[in-house]
Amino acid sequence: MISLLIALACAPKPAAEASAPMDAPAPMATPAAPVAAEAVVGQAAPDFTLTDVSGVSHTLSAYKGKTVVLEWFNPDCPFVKYAHGQGGPLVGLPKTWIDQGVVWLAINSGAEGKQGAGKERNTAAVAEYGMVNPVLIDADGAVGRRYAAKTTPHMFIVDAQGVLVYDGALDNAPLGKVEAEPRQDHVVAALTALVAGQPVAQGRTQPYGCSVKY
Repeated sequence: MISLLIALACAPKPAAEASAPMDAPAPMATPAAPVAAEAVVGQAAPDFTLTDVSGVSHTLSAYKGKTVVLEWFNPDCPFVKYAHGQGGPLVGLPKTWIDQGVVWLAINSGAEGKQGAGKERNTAAVAEYGMVNPVLIDADGAVGRRYAAKTTPHMFIVDAQGVLVYDGALDNAPLGKVEAEPRQDHVVAALTALVAGQPVAQGRTQPYGCSVKY
């Protein structure tokens, strides 16, 4: 009896019962990289790459280690015309901070055919306003929407660690008007604090200006 059991156990299995060779496990799909959250003060600024009117590509993360100012721009917006025009608060301001190592990027998120949009108009605006900083074109508005840029100008500041530390207005005096309060240059105050190694006291203000022409 024992010899019979041994023989049965050692006998080859019928083809139908034989174990099929194990297939190699399918490689796991690589999960898509998470989409960066919208811009939030106190968190890492969403990265982006845009090309300026001269054809030069700019990637935000490539400027890590430096403070970066993002200025939403529309050359035909009355608020921008005032700010960049004779005696306006943005005349000479970018150069003052660029000379101190700050990166200043203007971004136009206007859609094709909208006021102030397009490479040709913005190339002319660089000369018209004597701008020393690049103007980046965001024609599909993807970067503007990621940052929830609402107006021109709408200002953002990213610190040397890549953290968004300011979101709001250039100052408290749209078109030069100050009502019942002293003038406050919000962007200047934030940059002054960062250069001094201090935290930005006021990280958010209400932006003003023309609506971004998405």
